[in-house]
Amino acid sequence: MTLVPRYWPRDMSLTALPQESRLFSIDPATQLLGICHWQQNRTAAPTAILVHGLEGCSESPYMRGIAAKAYRAGFNVIRMNQRTCGGTEQFTPTLYNSGLSGDYRAIVRELATVDHLDRIWLVGYSMGGNLVLKAAGEISRTELALAGVAAVCPNIDPTQCAHALEEPRNWLYHRHFLVRLKARLRRKSALFPGKWDLSGLDRISRISEFDDRYTAHDGGYRNGPDYYNRAGARHVIGSITVPALIITAQDDPFIPYSMFTAPLIENHPQIQVMAPRYGGHCGFFQWSRNGEDPYWAENRIVEFLRGRR
Repeated sequence: MTLVPRYWPRDMSLTALPQESRLFSIDPATQLLGICHWQQNRTAAPTAILVHGLEGCSESPYMRGIAAKAYRAGFNVIRMNQRTCGGTEQFTPTLYNSGLSGDYRAIVRELATVDHLDRIWLVGYSMGGNLVLKAAGEISRTELALAGVAAVCPNIDPTQCAHALEEPRNWLYHRHFLVRLKARLRRKSALFPGKWDLSGLDRISRISEFDDRYTAHDGGYRNGPDYYNRAGARHVIGSITVPALIITAQDDPFIPYSMFTAPLIENHPQIQVMAPRYGGHCGFFQWSRNGEDPYWAENRIVEFLRGRR
């Protein structure tokens, strides 16, 4: 389930969609690149902001898949790149991390005040799912343009998720993420010489070591455990005041399902949890049926957004 959707043939061209690039200013030193697909009358249409997961980007297959469906459903769509992702290392001196929900609060605010958009949805996958839930909980009732949020396999408790990712059974996923994080840091270091001490980088064998040495300190946290504890959306999820959909799988290899059975989530009046027994991590592949394609989670998200537009 986790791997098949990455390699299953599908049309990912998006050639029928209008497209423009836009830089969102987060602070004087940081800009985030969004790929925007605007409806003909953008102010009359609802807007979906899409946020990818760890080591993804705006071009990830799931980002392009959900973008095409949301646009056909009448939404403006913005495929965001997190800090340093999608070839944007030069747009910020910082690394990206699971706690940077302020980036997406700033984007919602800009779209509301500058573009006068009034029905904005945040949609995130994995790490991006944590970010959008965290942003929604922090916004609470202060940004009326936020209409709702949807998250697929969000790592709302990074401590639990990092421990699960480092289990021997997940060596394939763990190695994939760690190798790519190291490569990204080397590219960043070439752009910002002397900012990070790369001595010993090759000897790091766990993602928690990488986060303790680099991600945490770069993000202003004391250490890795402090970062994992404070970055999770679990701290603010109870403050969400807009409709929220969480899609997770009971067999996700490194997002423990037990996180979503807590009373704070199960009894929350605004949160709907869909948790099929099988789905892997952001996979949810099904054989086509009832006129739907195999990408079950994408279809449920669009169904959720359309039902509340």
